Amino acid sequence: MSTETKKNGMNYRTMAQIDVPQGRKGKHHQVIGKILSDLDHMKPGNAIRVPLDGLAQSKEKVRSALNRATRKRGKEVATASDDEYLYIWNVNKP
Repeated sequence: MSTETKKNGMNYRTMAQIDVPQGRKGKHHQVIGKILSDLDHMKPGNAIRVPLDGLAQSKEKVRSALNRATRKRGKEVATASDDEYLYIWNVNKP
């Protein structure tokens, strides 16, 4: 611990708030980014087929992360799954 930190009575170092990274890159960041990119480029009526054995986490955790990301972006998607794949598609609003 630096002497400056101890002199101020602080337990941890400080930094300018503007230098603090914003947002977070969770463990699903990479796969969710790929899915969102594919959804943006996909034709209506198509679905993405993601192999479950290629996911680092469970399909439930990926679905939850996808739900958070799509709500943040104002997108509406639907999902389905079977024993091998997670299917994801854009929901067309009437």
